Amino acid sequence: MTAVEFAPAGEEAVAAKAPILSVNNIEVIYDHVILVLKGVSLHVPEGGIVALLGANGAGKTTTLKAVSNLLGAERGDVTKGTILFKGERVESRSPNELVRRGCIQVMEGRHCFGHLTIEENLLTGAFTRRDGGAAIRRDLELVYTYFPRLKERRQSQAGYTSGGEQQMCAIGRALMSKPQMILLDEPSMGLAPQLVEEIFEIVKQLNVNEGVSFLLAEQNTNMALKYASYGYILESGRVVLDGEAAGLRENEDVKEFYLGVGSGDRRSFRDVKSYRRRKRWLS
Repeated sequence: MTAVEFAPAGEEAVAAKAPILSVNNIEVIYDHVILVLKGVSLHVPEGGIVALLGANGAGKTTTLKAVSNLLGAERGDVTKGTILFKGERVESRSPNELVRRGCIQVMEGRHCFGHLTIEENLLTGAFTRRDGGAAIRRDLELVYTYFPRLKERRQSQAGYTSGGEQQMCAIGRALMSKPQMILLDEPSMGLAPQLVEEIFEIVKQLNVNEGVSFLLAEQNTNMALKYASYGYILESGRVVLDGEAAGLRENEDVKEFYLGVGSGDRRSFRDVKSYRRRKRWLS
């Protein structure tokens, strides 16, 4: 499979490339009271990597859980808007139904089954499949091709492996469901920079070689924009800026407030606290 060629600049261009996922003006409320997402819209083209960026608490994880239908476990509901996966509305589908259709979420914090071996963890990812043991074994070997470290640790209990190995295990387990799209939540959390780079390189390989689309929620803006083709920035539950990754990397506000690159003299913390009022996208 050849490398994916991404659309030209602009959200309309991204959406025009046959989006595998379309989130349209959704609102999410927890406990029937707490408004968390306010009119969030985004598109992921088939075969693309799209980054969902923002500080902790901006609404990134809630957006992913709205797509994967995991909000119900936390007393959350999509109260407005629509979510389409491969052209069909999926808000009312169960999470396992969505996995069977080809969309799966890798949760923040890895969440491996600590008492199971690495290989047993990987095989749990194939639970929804009905294509036979031979096909599952082939895909297990494919996972080991992308994550050779997991093959070395295949008989080790997941709870006794490193954070990087657990993150690889969580992504590998998702791959065992034969997904067309992975919702990847904070893959860099708690990992050393070298491991973060390794994880993102594997994500890129999976995207190019296996055609897996990714919606990537990440606080490490610099790393996410290095590998994504398009990005959306969330603040306080709404999208405040979006565009091609290259353009976002050069945006002065993004550089200052998310990449830590100031354009002027060093300012005091008192000045920094007022940044929300001065952001051009909020004016």
